[in-house]
Amino acid sequence: MRKVLVSVLVLIALLAGAAYWWMRPQRDPPPDPRMACHVGLYRLDDGRWVDFAPVSGEGLRWRLMDGRTGKVVQDAAGKWTGTVGWSDRPDPTPVSLGTCEAPAFSFEGQRGTRLEFKAVETRFQGNGETLAGRLVMPPGDGPVPIAVMVHGSERYSARTFNAFQRIFPAHGIGVFVYDKRGTGESTGRYSQDFHLLADDAAAALKEARRLAGSRAGRVGYSGGSQAGWIEPLAAQRSDPAFVAVSYGLADSPLAEDRDQVQLDLIKAGFHGDALVKAREVSDATGAVMASGFKDGFDRLEAVKAKYGKEPWWSAMQGEYTGDLVKHSPLMLRLFGPLHDEGTTWSHDPMPPLRATKVPLLWIIAGSDAEAPPEESRRRLLSVARENANVEVVEFPGTDHGIIEFDTGADGERTATRYADGYYAMLVDWIRDGALRAEPYGNAERLAPR
Repeated sequence: MRKVLVSVLVLIALLAGAAYWWMRPQRDPPPDPRMACHVGLYRLDDGRWVDFAPVSGEGLRWRLMDGRTGKVVQDAAGKWTGTVGWSDRPDPTPVSLGTCEAPAFSFEGQRGTRLEFKAVETRFQGNGETLAGRLVMPPGDGPVPIAVMVHGSERYSARTFNAFQRIFPAHGIGVFVYDKRGTGESTGRYSQDFHLLADDAAAALKEARRLAGSRAGRVGYSGGSQAGWIEPLAAQRSDPAFVAVSYGLADSPLAEDRDQVQLDLIKAGFHGDALVKAREVSDATGAVMASGFKDGFDRLEAVKAKYGKEPWWSAMQGEYTGDLVKHSPLMLRLFGPLHDEGTTWSHDPMPPLRATKVPLLWIIAGSDAEAPPEESRRRLLSVARENANVEVVEFPGTDHGIIEFDTGADGERTATRYADGYYAMLVDWIRDGALRAEPYGNAERLAPR
């Protein structure tokens, strides 16, 4: 009897270990503290701006306002070298920052002067948690528009990594940036409960207005990805002057996994009947996720038995489907809840979108593999037909983040830069309340205001 008990305990321990590695939270390493002295936005002698931001791990990321970007690191001898975009390809762009003790800034042969902005740190009350925030204002005394930066699904400190806290003030826009609950110096547990996060965003907007005082002009929301679900909810709980969303989904989080699975199969060369069958699988895994790992296991086991030997089965990845089909109901019941971040899986974004009466800009990444845009595009255009305040713009050929990419022979994408015109579009729309008539790179205005 004791041997049986020991065997069961060993099995449980092995299951627990496997579940930990499968479900462990993915957290980025902290930035290199040796790079902190170089972080900032610099005005070059030729009038351009370039921002240097921390990255998780070693080095810095620079961004030009035309969308070019790269990563630079400093070797032991003090020499700076770089790579293009997010690739490992060497970047010939000449960059030199010197050292913290002896700064010597040079970018593409131009000297640069770091711009200084007035920043006020604060702590404010969200929904049951104390959040760490920062208001960054452009020079001057008059009222300016202020963008409250709403998070995506990232687990890191926005006060550390968000480059818009320098980019926007350089263009006459104030920024309020805050650490999402459970990240940075904010209290609480990390969550993807859109209602909690919308309450936090509404509190951030109120705090931004309070801190800005007489300098607060139009104050609204701006953010990407998951922010597309949060901002319209927050707009119902506050009084923003505008809502700007980049590369978000106007469909449910369950649909994100479903559409990713479809793209996985298409990329692997499967079409037609395979896509229909895979939809059954993603619907079944979605039912398990939406239940909080309490229900849906019989349905999931049925599709595993039905399709588990199909040639397309191993091509499924998605947001979670590829992981869930690898594990038994016992494993999912025991350890699935440990991975649950409270995500509002069944959230319907259309009612809050239709209820948004303030100007709304939605920027679509036309080739988004993480948030496939087809259904969102259709839904957003239907909202725009009903509401003249809604503007829908798309950057064709860009992936999540409005990022351009190269595609290798194996079909894998390598991110190279932000789309030309993306930063300028956000700046003009938030600062001036409208887009220029001139084109923003290759952006297509699907539903202009």
